[in-house]
Amino acid sequence: MSVNHPSAWEREPVVLRLLTSNPLNGNLLKTRSDLAEAMNGFYAPLRPWFSEGNARLRLGVSGAHYGSAAAEMESFVRPLWGIAPLVAGGFGFEDAARYVEGLSNGTDPDHPEFWGPVGSHDQRMVEMAGISLAFLLAPDTFWQPLAPAAKDRIERWMLTINDHPTADNNWLFFRILANLAMRKVGRNWSEQAVRAALNRIDEFHLGDGFYRDGKWYQLDYYTPMGMHFYGLLVAQMADDIFPDHARRFRQRARAFADNFQHWFDDTGAAIPYGRSMTYRFAQAAFWAACAFAGEEVLPWGRIKGLLLRHLRWWSTQPITDRDGVLSIGYSYPNLLVSEAYNAPGSPYWALKTLLVIALADNHPFWQAQEEAAEELPGGRVLAQTGGFITRRTSNDAVMLTGGQDGREHRYYDAKYSRFAYSSAFAFSVASDATAPDRPERSAVDSGLMVSRDGIAWMTRSGITEAGIDSDMAWGRWTPDGELTVDTWLDFGGNGWHVRLHRIVTAAPLHVAEGGFAIDRTGDGHQSPEQWFDLKPGQGSVRTLSAISAIVDLTGDREATIIRAAPNTNLRFPRTFFPRLAARVDAGTTWLATAAFAVPSPEAAITAIAVPETVKALCRRHGIALLRE
Repeated sequence: MSVNHPSAWEREPVVLRLLTSNPLNGNLLKTRSDLAEAMNGFYAPLRPWFSEGNARLRLGVSGAHYGSAAAEMESFVRPLWGIAPLVAGGFGFEDAARYVEGLSNGTDPDHPEFWGPVGSHDQRMVEMAGISLAFLLAPDTFWQPLAPAAKDRIERWMLTINDHPTADNNWLFFRILANLAMRKVGRNWSEQAVRAALNRIDEFHLGDGFYRDGKWYQLDYYTPMGMHFYGLLVAQMADDIFPDHARRFRQRARAFADNFQHWFDDTGAAIPYGRSMTYRFAQAAFWAACAFAGEEVLPWGRIKGLLLRHLRWWSTQPITDRDGVLSIGYSYPNLLVSEAYNAPGSPYWALKTLLVIALADNHPFWQAQEEAAEELPGGRVLAQTGGFITRRTSNDAVMLTGGQDGREHRYYDAKYSRFAYSSAFAFSVASDATAPDRPERSAVDSGLMVSRDGIAWMTRSGITEAGIDSDMAWGRWTPDGELTVDTWLDFGGNGWHVRLHRIVTAAPLHVAEGGFAIDRTGDGHQSPEQWFDLKPGQGSVRTLSAISAIVDLTGDREATIIRAAPNTNLRFPRTFFPRLAARVDAGTTWLATAAFAVPSPEAAITAIAVPETVKALCRRHGIALLRE
């Protein structure tokens, strides 16, 4: 298939002027001092927003499921994830006294800025982890200056985390860290509570370094930035009393690293996937925790490159408001991608990745020569336990997955149940999937949606059975007793991936399937017609920055180009994506699809190469592929 290239004027690079003050922008991000400078840049815009008693920050008016007291405490605490390493690294922090006062007042029931008592499944438990890090890394700065009465109050308040149930997931680490912090400063703590939490976390490990998040079978960035990050903190700071757990945390990190490195492309961008995308460069917090724990899970130069390139990529993104305060969103401010637990201060969990500031200049991480991106391993990588297949190519990293059940999260269909996730293109959320006359609102890129009447649509979501089958990613979608869709996915050659669907339905269906969404930010309101190429069973679109194509391998489904509703994609405010649509009869129908995208307007659409895994499954079921 072919597409006309944009004219010369259309090929000019689109330069988006950043209307924000990203503290990473303009920073070389190569040395420890560079990261310290970046941390000071993140903190400076927060100064005007402290409360009178310094225990709270009021950064915005958007809401979360918890109240304003916990939200304002969160905004006060989360900067400590970067401030504590800054102090521990010897750089100093001129507002340390402000934080000491805030810690005293926030835990004082008689002070008007009291954070409030801790209850069951309380957000205050989450924020105790940031306070704990300050006491663990820099007790001379954040603990010793406290008045004796304040120390007693903080001890009582922190240890209430042992009196109430936490969420039965990564939150157990907050109980562990709070107790270890009290141990660090010579106060009461509960070894029994810590050991019980550690034992429970052991049950979440599935193998190969992958963790489920408690009862929820969710494998996403909470594995590296949560489970591994906290586990490596414990391994480094409490191995004297919990040596067996410390050893297991280190072993699991080593097992996970080899696969996880493929989630980052050579620009430093990570594959957006799952919940909590507003934590942004916390995606690389795993590498920081490995360095902090002295675990050379990969060669030090590679770890350093993965982490620093990631920060440099984020330095190019408009992730703050005009005053430099981090916004809720991903590559730009966007509340659509937020979770119910994202308050205005939530994005500052990104600072976990700055943990390496605490390491001395002579640490192997800082002494290593940063490995060039070109030296990263490529090719197809299968994670049997995780159920992912990844492949790094030039300026892109792509993940194929059968899906997960993330239904407790907003837009969980987009976050867990799309077929392919890309660092170059990201995923989109369906702002309105029910309007048949306005398909652009659905924004179901790299996904599947069905309708029995052409009016009410269901998006593939809530996948409860998934994994690796026949050496391919596989997932089963059964939204009700009348429909089952099995999908197998694998990478073909030349930049394609192939999807094979078996649809078993009790009634006829309208079926629509999308390809990758690409940036159309520079196109204005209209787009030249030569950007689109539509034929029976295939469609493609080429913009100023990329090309995306989709092909029906078993028939001639109708191809269209969807101009997605604005602000539905994580990376780009405006996007196009190609889509195939058809009507299938009751009974069993097989559909095969090939999808392709490259972040270059000059790229050619290559010949489709169907993988042998898909061909074998087609032969087994007598499916004829019309296009290869």
